[in-house]
Amino acid sequence: MACDTAFRVIARRCLSELTANHEATCKGDPAALYQMRVALTRLRTAILFFSPMVADSQRTQIRQELKWLNGHLGAVRDLDVAIAQLKAADKRRPRAVPYYRSWNGKRADAQRLLARALRSARYRRLVKNLSGWIDHGPWSIEAGTQLARERASPIVIYSARKLTRWQEKLLKKRRKLPKMSTRKRHRLRLLNKKLSYSIEFFEGLFPDKGFAKQQAALKYLRRAKRSLGQLNDDANSQSLAAALQREGIEAPLKILTRKREKRLIRTTTAAYEKLAALKPLRA
Repeated sequence: MACDTAFRVIARRCLSELTANHEATCKGDPAALYQMRVALTRLRTAILFFSPMVADSQRTQIRQELKWLNGHLGAVRDLDVAIAQLKAADKRRPRAVPYYRSWNGKRADAQRLLARALRSARYRRLVKNLSGWIDHGPWSIEAGTQLARERASPIVIYSARKLTRWQEKLLKKRRKLPKMSTRKRHRLRLLNKKLSYSIEFFEGLFPDKGFAKQQAALKYLRRAKRSLGQLNDDANSQSLAAALQREGIEAPLKILTRKREKRLIRTTTAAYEKLAALKPLRA
């Protein structure tokens, strides 16, 4: 399969998953919201993965609009995670009920803004423009021998190089994990997600035998992603709690203890050690 065909297949799947959860997300379904945000992240990853050959006059605008959409989805998703953590932490404490009401009210406000964005002309224009760009954007006919050669090159060859570079970058950064700030740890988490999502893209494109050698790497990446995700959720929830307290909304969240943080970092480090022991990724 040529690279341009692979990009269209992958991006189309992501866009379909995004739009399939649109209506339920508008109605406030947390599960649909989560799936819509995952689809959006996967779509942004696909654009980045194929960046050398899909760079054109429209890509910057599309990426900006996807970032806008992600901001609205993320605002509600962060509240969902924080509310779930609040309930888990205080499930045996009746005094927490008023806090739930305050936070649920904040969530309802954010949901209204999200629904307005999802039903806006801006969102409809984004989906329409994105669909057209995936199928026949300027990138697909961009002149130049090198670009044409990249678009027509086998995805097996291109993905092997790209996956290897991203793996090397991830494993290099992971050495500083124990001393990373929250922001740098978040960046590591994003790189981890990009690499794992990119491997998953090819699960349905390559024969089972050709994909089997990547299953071990994906297992360790997913393990690290879970731990990094918990660290990120804890940090976001505490930041959100602090912001709400400044607005006068009680937010008794104390999730990210030093003990929990160390445990999650150890789990992530162990997963990366296993990943480093594997042979370099190949498609």
